[in-house]
Parts: sequence; C-alpha cells; structure tokens
Amino acid sequence: MPTRIDRVACPEQDPLVRAHNFDEVCTGYTAEQAMLEASRCLHCKNPRCVGSCPVNINIPEFIGKAKEGDFAGAAEIIAKDSSLPAVCGRVCPQETQCEGSCILGIKGEPVAIGKLERFVADWTRENGISSAAKAEPNGHKVAVIGSGPAGLACASDLAKLGYDVTIFEALHKAGGVLQYGIPEFRLPKETVLKHEIDEVLRLGVKIETDVIAGRTITVDSLMDKEGFEAVFIGTGAGLPRFMGIPGENLNGVFSANEFLTRNNLMMAFREDYLTPIRAGRKAVVVGGGNVAMDAARTALRLGAETTIVYRRSEVELPARKEEVHHAKQEGIEFMMLTNPVEVLSDEKGWVRGVRCIRMELGEPDERGRRSPIPVEGSEFEVECDTVIMALGTSPNPLISRTTEGLDTNKRGCLVADESGATTRKGVFAGGDAVTGAATVILAMGAGRTAAKAIDEYINGPAATDAE
Repeated sequence: MPTRIDRVACPEQDPLVRAHNFDEVCTGYTAEQAMLEASRCLHCKNPRCVGSCPVNINIPEFIGKAKEGDFAGAAEIIAKDSSLPAVCGRVCPQETQCEGSCILGIKGEPVAIGKLERFVADWTRENGISSAAKAEPNGHKVAVIGSGPAGLACASDLAKLGYDVTIFEALHKAGGVLQYGIPEFRLPKETVLKHEIDEVLRLGVKIETDVIAGRTITVDSLMDKEGFEAVFIGTGAGLPRFMGIPGENLNGVFSANEFLTRNNLMMAFREDYLTPIRAGRKAVVVGGGNVAMDAARTALRLGAETTIVYRRSEVELPARKEEVHHAKQEGIEFMMLTNPVEVLSDEKGWVRGVRCIRMELGEPDERGRRSPIPVEGSEFEVECDTVIMALGTSPNPLISRTTEGLDTNKRGCLVADESGATTRKGVFAGGDAVTGAATVILAMGAGRTAAKAIDEYINGPAATDAE
C-alpha cells in the first residue's frame, strides 16, 4: 500500500516581517510542490469537491493535469468554468466548499485545491499563456452593471457565447470588491487582478468606468435608448452598516468600506500616493468576519496596535480560519464576548477610546448561532484613537429607486429568482446585490447562472440546450 503524503505546506512570509509590509502573505507553490500536492488527489469516481464548487470546476481533471506537470492543460480545464482562477485560488473559502468535501479531509488534510488553482493561474500568467479568445458575434447586446466577481463572471460567459457585452463600473478601476475591498497582501492588484480582468477584456468584453447606474445611466436608458436587450445587475453590497451607538460620528471612526477603499483602490498604504488615511496608535476593529480581519491586518501594517472586538466567542467567528490564524500570528489581539456601547471623545472631538460591555451567549438565533446577551455591570473602557466598524453591508438603493418595476426585499436586496431574473422583464441580478454580503465565488456562481438565463431569454432555451 503506498505511503500517504502529507499536505504540502504553502510557503509564507514570516509573520513578524509581513506585519510591516503589504507584500503577499503566501508566496505560492513551486512547480515541484504543486505536482507533489496534486499527487495526493484520489480522483474519486463521484468527486464531491466538484459539487461543492459554486462554479463547478472539474477539480479532479485539472489536478490530474497538474500532477503530470501539464499546467497549461490544467489552466484550460479551469478556464471552462472560472474567469478568475488566480483570485479564487487566493480568496475563496475552500475549507467550507471544495476542500471541505474532499474525502481525504475525513481522516486527515484535504487536497490543497485552492493553492493548486492559484499555482496554475499564476503559472499561466508568468509564462504568457492565455486561453481567452473572442467568439463569433451573435448580434445581441447585453449590459452588465458592476465589474465585481458577479459582473465579470456573467460578462465572460456571455462573451464566450458571442454576445456584445459592456460592463459599466462606478469607480475609476474595474474589479469591484476585488479592487477596493480585499487588501494587497491577500490579492495583488497590478499583477494578479489586472491580469484576470485583462483576460476578460480579451474575450471582447468592454468596460466603461466612472459610470454611476442611477445617475450617469439608468437601466431604462440602457434598454430603451442604447439597444441593450438585457441587463445584469451585479453591483454588490457596498453600503456600510453602523451600530447606532453614541460617538460613531467622531473623527477617527471609519466604516471598514471607507478604510479599505482608501487603502486598496486609492493606494493609501503607498508613500508615493497622496491619499490621507489615519490608522492611529491604537485601533479597535468591531466585527468578526473576513472584512474585519482585512481591516485589522491593514491597520496593523499602517502602524497601529490593533484589537478586534467581537460580541460572540471565537467558535462563532464567521471569518475564515486561515485569516484568523494569520491575524493572530501577526500580533492582532482578539477581545471576544465584548460589544461596544459608546465611542468616547477627547476635548477636540477625536476618538480617545471605546466603552464596551462583556457579553455571554444565550440561546441560538434563527441561523443557529447563540445570541449574545450583555452582562450587567461589566462595562469597561478600551483606549484607542481609531475605530473601524466592520459590521456588514447592504446594497446601495440607487438602482432600485431609479428603475421602474424592480422590487427589493426588506433588507434592500434585489428580488430575483433562482435564474437571476428580477421582477423587471429583461433585467437580471446576482451576487451580493441579491443575497447581501457573501463570498466572491458565490457571486461568480450567480453571475454564471444569470448568463445562462440571459441567453435563454434572448435566444430561447433551445439555444443553450444545443451547446
């Protein structure tokens, strides 16, 4: 019986070094390491990993090519289902999706599917290999609003079917949350992200930036005046939430969205960019999700002694285990079962601290998470001069307010069926604009689903079935 090979660890920067720079934490596999890790795959007859991938990549097949050293062949397989492999290999929660279903994970460690996907995508970029090719035009135009993961995935699939696709992006750079929300040390922008977006452009997709849907253009104008036969809305959920506690309007209080956008899109972390940002001496980040980890690790790199305050215990932390592990390695303090009740001001109107209260866990809520309950008489103060609220986001209501017949639910999300079709004929939506804040790969899956539905809407079901 062959000896079982342990999971190949992916090389990383030393925590004490990376805590002071914005270089990528994980440096990636070598070709030899990738082939060794790929050899661990059992190539199951019924691969559960594929069913757990929101875009249904043929994981065993691409890993089989990687095992042989045929990285170009592996890239071709991935490209059939994913337009952002280097991104997904870095930021997807593989532990709860493909890797979480790997049979090897039952008694040991699953195959490092994400790290292998990342390696293959990086290898193709570094070797100048592209699988993108323009399809024969089919004479139909589709508009995509938002250039985040949902919009890019939808546009890519439509372009491969021959559609004339134009993406409209509100900001000055394409990428949506990939561009403004994920830190440089997790997703390099000018190398990795730019290349992935360039691959989408090579398919024939056009991207117009600085276009605000609901102001510069409307869904109605696109369909009635510009000749687009269908519109996909993938605008994400970029409207930040706050706690509603006293002091949230003080100088030194940020939403995580603002803090990360200034750093990622506006390059505040670089000395050659004149983008003002203030991390302070001591920063408190409120929240326990991936965005909270990103904000805390960014503040740390900007020189702040950083503490994460979260109202539940570590067991309930919604952030990826890898991100929590990296944050702890880098020296970020975690203050669990704690909730802010007031942001405290100095005499000049700047933050001087946060008054918090201890929490205990009660009965589970509707999602099965135990509800936090304040402990009476347990209030205390935490000294800080910066507070970052990472409490989740909701969709911006601008599009729904300026589009006739487009319904939203009580959370402000667009109402859409399983195919992505909204309540307005010819208008489809997907990703965080429909579900609220979720993951990159789920948004991509929604974009792909909507692309298929748009094709059926324009050409009829037979067009897709004949593929």
